[in-house]
Amino acid sequence: MATARTPQGATGTGGAKGKSSVGGSGQRRGPVRAVGRALHLPFTGTARGIRKATHAHGAGESGLGKLIELHGVNGAGDVMITVALASTVFFSVPTDEARGRVALYLAITMAPFTLLAPVIGPLLDRVPHGRRAAMAAAMGARALLALVLSGAVVTGSIEMYPAALGVLVASKAYGVVRSAVVPRLLPPAFSLVKANSRVTLGGLLATGIAAPVAAGLQALGPRYPLYGAFVIFVAGTVLSFTLPAKVDSAKGEDTALLAADEQHLHGPHRQPVKRPGLRTVGIAVTHGLAVNAAQRWLSGFLTFFLAFLLREHPLTGQSAAVSLGMVAVAAGTGNALGTAVGAWLRSRAPELIIVTVVAGVLASVITAAAFFGAFLVACVAAVAGFAQALSKLSLDALIQRDVPEPVRTSAFARSETLLQVSWVFGGAVGIAMPLNGTLGLSVAAAVVALGWVTTVRGLLSSARHGGPQRARVL
Repeated sequence: MATARTPQGATGTGGAKGKSSVGGSGQRRGPVRAVGRALHLPFTGTARGIRKATHAHGAGESGLGKLIELHGVNGAGDVMITVALASTVFFSVPTDEARGRVALYLAITMAPFTLLAPVIGPLLDRVPHGRRAAMAAAMGARALLALVLSGAVVTGSIEMYPAALGVLVASKAYGVVRSAVVPRLLPPAFSLVKANSRVTLGGLLATGIAAPVAAGLQALGPRYPLYGAFVIFVAGTVLSFTLPAKVDSAKGEDTALLAADEQHLHGPHRQPVKRPGLRTVGIAVTHGLAVNAAQRWLSGFLTFFLAFLLREHPLTGQSAAVSLGMVAVAAGTGNALGTAVGAWLRSRAPELIIVTVVAGVLASVITAAAFFGAFLVACVAAVAGFAQALSKLSLDALIQRDVPEPVRTSAFARSETLLQVSWVFGGAVGIAMPLNGTLGLSVAAAVVALGWVTTVRGLLSSARHGGPQRARVL
């Protein structure tokens, strides 16, 4: 019996040791899991917080939340490329030479829009079932171009210029398609202005988060932000296809035809329906576009006029770089605040929003022209940024509301072209103007006043009637 018990005892002892070993391993794994959860929690918690914010108020059910997230990815990728291509040469050359270089930059920024309106817009209109694919293609193209740029920024090769231009074209094409699909993802409780604001705000927040990351990567070398952009845009390519299928659905497009086409369709002698063109759009759209063009002119003018003015005559007690930084921060803050206000605004009359904010801009520019000073210059930059954000969101809402869907993408392309031309024209005037603050802001006030006075009546009339009045050619 004793002999029999010996193996059992040995076995028992061995089992005890084995259990002790397992228990020790389990005890060691416990803290490891805890540390893993602690390290994982900030990321998973942040992701859950972002998802909760983007999917709130019905945006998750409608699919708008996914578009907000996709636009955030777009903004993060764009800022990576912007940081990689940024240059401080502006402060290292004489003013006259800097003006020439900036004028060349303005000419380059116009190039994407020579394709956007006559080519890209109509092309995307003819593939209404490929909106997700079009956004994915814009993301994928920028991913590949980021890799091309990563080599070009180091060697300084000529490839950098066409690649950077391609990034601009792809970015604008994505923006046009994104604006065109918002109405398909509109939650029941959202106005178009509010939906556009939520999407834009998501992009701004992502840009703010990605900017310091891009700056850190830039410290390692100019190619590293471009590697980051490549990864981000690849993710955006995949995310584009996670948008709801109704983005590509043709449901509702037959009812979006012009009245004249409807008569051909349902008249006594049924005829094939001709695809509607951009012959006429609502008065609200044309007037909203005109006053937005005046504001975009002001933005371009202030950007370049103040850049050269503050370089030669900095704000009291500040260097040129700090002076420009203060004005830029004021403008950026105003723009972000305008987008945030739009995200929470419940107004369903975009015309009233445009009329109100442009009146505020006009008052601020007139005041700054009469009493030119550092504080008022910063105020003008902030008010102009705020108004431009809200006005552009409202213009997008008008196009989404009043323009037939089969040609809506072309309408966005043409509006973006006009606004960019206005910005470039304003910048050109700002470069050519004498460096006199009062004179410059007086000219700016006159342009904004002309845009507001000539459109206010039409916008208010449209708001009173509560709908489109088709009478103008776009």
